[in-house]
Amino acid sequence: MATRTSFSDRACSAARAMDVIGDDWTLLIVRDLLFGIRRFDALQAELGISRKVLTQRLNRLVADGIVKKRPYQQQPLRHEYLLTEKGLDLQPILLALGEWGHRWLDGDGRAPLEFVHLDCGQPAHPTTYCSHCHKPVHARNVRARALPPAREEAGRIEACAGKPVFLRD
Repeated sequence: MATRTSFSDRACSAARAMDVIGDDWTLLIVRDLLFGIRRFDALQAELGISRKVLTQRLNRLVADGIVKKRPYQQQPLRHEYLLTEKGLDLQPILLALGEWGHRWLDGDGRAPLEFVHLDCGQPAHPTTYCSHCHKPVHARNVRARALPPAREEAGRIEACAGKPVFLRD
C-alpha cells in the first residue's frame, strides 16, 4: 500500500479535513452510517470492501472521533458503529457530493435517489447560504480572507492566505 501524504500540519482547514476524510472508502462508510447501516458485516456487504480495509477505516474513524463503537453482543463480542456529532456534521458534504455527482456524472439524467426534507416532504437540494445576509453563496461570489494564525502557523499560512481561493469570470 502506498504511503499517504499527510496534510495535518497545513495551515488550511480544507487540507486538514482531507487528511481525516480524504482516503478511499471513508466518505462511503460515513454515507452508509448516515443511511442507518451500523454493523460491520452489513457495511462490508453493502460496500463490497475487504474486511481488512473496512477494519482499518473504521478504526481510523473511531480514533478521529467521527464514529463510536457500541457493543450489541457479548459472546462473541460484536460492535455496531454510530456517527458522533463530528461525524453527523459530514452530512451536508455528502449531500453536496451527491448533488454534484448527479449533475455532472449521471449520464442518463436520473439520480439514483433523492433526499426529502422531512419538515415539508419536498425534495431537498443542498444550498449554501451566508450566515449573515442569508443569500446563496457560490464559487463566483465568495473569496477567502486570511485570518491571524490561531496556532503556531505563521510561517505556513501562505498555503491559503492572501490568495483568491475561488476564481471569478
